[in-house]
Amino acid sequence: MISAQYRGVWTLFKKEVWRFWRVAFQTLASPVLTALLYLLIFSHVLEDRVQVYEDVPYTAFLIPGLMMMSMLQNAFANTSSSLIQSKVMGNLVFILLTPLSYLQLFIAFLGASIIRGLAVGLAIFLVSVWFVHLPIANLAWILVFALFGCALLGTFGVIAGIWAEKFDQMAAFQNFVIMPLTFLSGVFYSIHSLPGFWQTVSKFNPFFYMIDGFRYGFFGKSDVSPWLSLVVVMAFLVLLTWVTLKMLKSGYKLRG
Repeated sequence: MISAQYRGVWTLFKKEVWRFWRVAFQTLASPVLTALLYLLIFSHVLEDRVQVYEDVPYTAFLIPGLMMMSMLQNAFANTSSSLIQSKVMGNLVFILLTPLSYLQLFIAFLGASIIRGLAVGLAIFLVSVWFVHLPIANLAWILVFALFGCALLGTFGVIAGIWAEKFDQMAAFQNFVIMPLTFLSGVFYSIHSLPGFWQTVSKFNPFFYMIDGFRYGFFGKSDVSPWLSLVVVMAFLVLLTWVTLKMLKSGYKLRG
């Protein structure tokens, strides 16, 4: 039985989960299909030409990167799209009028984004294993980076949803921030294959650490220590959470 204190959080959380579940063909099936297309194309072209880790086929190397890329993008999309739609349609006020605190609002939105991200990642994994054997070296690392990666991008999505006032602003945020950071994070390659300058640049990208740490859970191999990756991810998560809570508490761009 949920206490009265948390019933509102649970209700908003269920509403956000149901919001993406009602259009599961778009929110779940579409990312899976996109990841499979990447897998089929890149594995066909590069399978016999590229080997990143010894005894790890390129197709197997590719799958964790595609999983994490899709999880991050969908965790971000869930919170950001919910907030921008509510703002544009004018029904955000009904959420703000509830007795929920800014922390409770954050927990509900973030929880739903994590669920969507993990659901997408699991679906891609279940489909991908039909094509290639994917070892699991350390399940704990996989779960840790999947959870905190989705939490980080879900938090980032709240910030973007609060900041944006129109759909084109949100599209610009996705196209010029989220997409470049994702594709330049080592999804399709090891950063050790890059020139020294671009290796250094990659190490300033938090998405790289999420993907590299997640990949370590499958193969027990990574470009940097998984502990370093975890520290970087947690530092960014704490920072973005602090920024998000400050924005929610102040009502920035939420209360006219």
